[in-house]
Amino acid sequence: MHLDRNKQRAKMAADSDPESEVFEITDFTTASEWERFISRVEEVLNDWKLIGSRFGKPLEKGEYTSGSWEETTQEINFADFKFAITHHYLKQESAENDSKDEPEEDAYPLAMQDLLCMNNDFPPRAHCVVRWFGVREFVVISPGTNCEAVVSESKCNLLLSSVSIALANTGCHVPLFVQIQQKWRKMYTGECQGPGVRTDFEMVHLRKVPSQYNHLSGLLDIFKNKIGCPLTPLPPINIAIRFTYVLQDWQQCSWPQQPPDFDALLAGEVGGVEFGKLPFGACEDPISELHLATTWPNLTEGIVVDNDVYSDLDPLQAPHWSVRVRKADNPQCLLGEFLTEFFKLCCRKETTEEILGRNSMEEEGKENSDITQALSKLTEPAAVPIHKLSVSSMVHSARKRIRRRRRVEESPLNNDVLNSILLYLFPDAALDKTDSSEVKSTQHSPGGKTEPDRESEDYHLYNQLKSAPSDSLTYRLALCICMVNFHHGGVRAVAHLWQEFVLEMRYRWENNCLIYGLAGGAPDLRCCLLHQKLQMLNCCIERKRARDDGRKSGAADGGRDKSRLGPESAGPNEVSPGKSWDSWSDSEEEFFECLSDTEEMKETETESEKKTTNKSKAEGRLQTHGKLTLLHSQEPLYIPITQEPAPMTEDLLEEQSEVLAKLGTSAEGAHLRARMQSACLLSDMESFKAANPGCCLEDFVRWYSPRDYVEEEAVDEAGQTVVRGELSARMKIPGNMWVEAWETAKATPARRQKRLFDDTKEAEKVLHYLALQKPSDLTRHLLPCVLHAALLKFKEEEATEDIASVRKALQQVTSHASKLLRHPNPDFKKLEDVIVQMSAVEAVIARARSLKAKFGIGGGERDEDADELERFVSCLLEEPEVSVVGAGRGPAGNIIHKLFVSSQRAALLAPMEDEAGRSGGTDDRKAVTDFPPPAGREVVLRTCVPRPAPYSKALPQRLYCVLMRDEFRLAGAFSSDTSFF
Repeated sequence: MHLDRNKQRAKMAADSDPESEVFEITDFTTASEWERFISRVEEVLNDWKLIGSRFGKPLEKGEYTSGSWEETTQEINFADFKFAITHHYLKQESAENDSKDEPEEDAYPLAMQDLLCMNNDFPPRAHCVVRWFGVREFVVISPGTNCEAVVSESKCNLLLSSVSIALANTGCHVPLFVQIQQKWRKMYTGECQGPGVRTDFEMVHLRKVPSQYNHLSGLLDIFKNKIGCPLTPLPPINIAIRFTYVLQDWQQCSWPQQPPDFDALLAGEVGGVEFGKLPFGACEDPISELHLATTWPNLTEGIVVDNDVYSDLDPLQAPHWSVRVRKADNPQCLLGEFLTEFFKLCCRKETTEEILGRNSMEEEGKENSDITQALSKLTEPAAVPIHKLSVSSMVHSARKRIRRRRRVEESPLNNDVLNSILLYLFPDAALDKTDSSEVKSTQHSPGGKTEPDRESEDYHLYNQLKSAPSDSLTYRLALCICMVNFHHGGVRAVAHLWQEFVLEMRYRWENNCLIYGLAGGAPDLRCCLLHQKLQMLNCCIERKRARDDGRKSGAADGGRDKSRLGPESAGPNEVSPGKSWDSWSDSEEEFFECLSDTEEMKETETESEKKTTNKSKAEGRLQTHGKLTLLHSQEPLYIPITQEPAPMTEDLLEEQSEVLAKLGTSAEGAHLRARMQSACLLSDMESFKAANPGCCLEDFVRWYSPRDYVEEEAVDEAGQTVVRGELSARMKIPGNMWVEAWETAKATPARRQKRLFDDTKEAEKVLHYLALQKPSDLTRHLLPCVLHAALLKFKEEEATEDIASVRKALQQVTSHASKLLRHPNPDFKKLEDVIVQMSAVEAVIARARSLKAKFGIGGGERDEDADELERFVSCLLEEPEVSVVGAGRGPAGNIIHKLFVSSQRAALLAPMEDEAGRSGGTDDRKAVTDFPPPAGREVVLRTCVPRPAPYSKALPQRLYCVLMRDEFRLAGAFSSDTSFF
């Protein structure tokens, strides 16, 4: 059958073109799954270029901890069982290979050389195989993530055989381990092969320490018996020992964090301003344990005695001390808790009425129940007398009903707390609100600033986070909501406070009281929407006050000239360059809202203005425009008093842009869009015509858009050079919007025009918007302000500690938060992650303070000791393990020793007294040692002996032992000469 197949192949090869011959070779030698598995391991070792000798630089001290470890993983199968094969290695610069002259077969594997290196014993941060066997490069085969462990002895031996064959076939000098037994046991066995040498890596793992091996003498016996050295004076065994002591009792150290005094706050002893302070710090000690490792790095057998009767290993005499701290799991931090609880409000769905109960606003006739519909009620025909339907009467009657229906004990917020909060939010309420001079002087931030310095940190922060300036009303409201939610009643108290806030906003609108703590001018689009809404309401109040003041001054100064200049009479926050709101006070007359009623009268006035250019007809002049004169007369060109464009919040701008976009690209849509956008232009044209009778479009363009009036020098008929001007090309386009608007514009001063900005309507829209906000909506609005305040608090606290990692973390948190908060609908899961990161930063600062308190930094230490201790504490926060300078005799060592002594005395004080009453206490006092029994003991034994025969090469042997209360582990690397048995 084989012959027939071969003949057929030969015939096919002969018939085919020689150039296109393809031979399909099937390797029938890898018949079994086991052989395929070995072949796959060999392929992976080849792909990773682990074949042949490996060279590396000598290891520096501590390089295993400070160096960079990398790993590469692939998946391999043994039949249908999945394994992960991983290459771990210490990344080093390519070493100068000085041993290239030597024959490769004489070079020991790098792992075998590492067995005797003492520079990296007990690395605090490394793979367990590195700690146990001391190798810098190795490969591990372990069961896949969802696969069961390799437990049976036959399977373990099969894997070890596979490893041995793969190493022999490839000539790989990198040690190869397999993980066996249950995964939690971390049992690794393996092999490393070199030219004529082999190292076997073996492991023993028990739950309890056998009594005969509970000391150095017993471990030396194990090591000597295992290596079975036939030489009679045994070569010296090098010993490295580390004992680890755990300090858990911090009774002698008071935790420096003092909780805030909320009782004093409620009693009014601290004052309302305390509401603006965020809490900070951990409620419990964020350092749970201190681990002291005392190390004897280089001992030889006979120098030290450690058996079941006596031990020389006194931790105070250890030449090397190192310390690590164990952090408390998720310590409760005040600011983190505040932020978390505040963030939880975002998920609440209830409205304010549902939370507080509808009975607080029981209906007394449906037409009077809804405050937000007050304006529509006023405009609807009704048989009820109009005074009963005024906005103020409705609001005040509703407020009375709320006060009457809500009892003190039913109020979510205590009256004293509520009054303190309102006084903090509105400090001007202590003054007479109708006193305009007092209110005007305090209408901005309490410090008198209208906006933070553009170079300041606060400016950059609120700009980045789309928050609000610190100490603005919105910012302080966010802090109060946060405090109320956490300490004074949760979501019900938040709803109560918000209801009171909205009522206060309406009171201020009705009574012309400017809102305290808001910068003047149009809404700042860099801030959150709620801040913009409050600024819009403030703009409405300013306009309303100006109008009311105009009526009063007009009535008082009825005989005064109406064309007086306005900038002197208006406040600095109520005038902008080239425009003035002083037209409100030019006369007792308000804007005409119903233009259709006076249409004929205005047309008559316009015709009469065209016929005459009498100066007395001019109205609404602000000042002359330099030396310019009108083109068709020698009258000076006057800048008119104009209406300012209507301020807008970002949601209104968005709404407007959507409306304009929906008009489409057709000619009719474009024309309608242009008319909508030219409302302000038409108003300015009418004001210009009223201030400059007899003017033309060119005159208006010279003032309004000088670039659209092109002037050129020309020579007239008399030969003289004159300057002639004309409209620009875009102004001459047929159907130009400016020409059309100029023709329809009537000479009407600003005070007689329809208002571009209807402050009454806009104020009611804002108040309606505020009244509809749920606590969850309010939380979303104020979240940027709360995060802004928290970041400022972090920066303030970090400044006293000076922690580099915290500064870096705060930069990352700020960057992350700014990207999220600038999105219209931020991802709440990611925002929650930001709050978790901020809590972690708070815990780091709390740890720094805890350690500083424990090590007495800032006390009466000597300067050099204080500097040394500060460096030590700083390193403890940043590094996994820190060496103690001077061991037990250094400044840090002395403090650590005292901590252990105090802990021991506190722990053994009661038993000592009980025993002393019975036996006199003479023997028991000896039990009070300075240190507790070590929680863990580690021993590394090394030697270089010939194995297995006296004439074999002397090769490195290593045994790592760890003895703990519930674990006993031996990890041995035993080398043998395979050339001579």
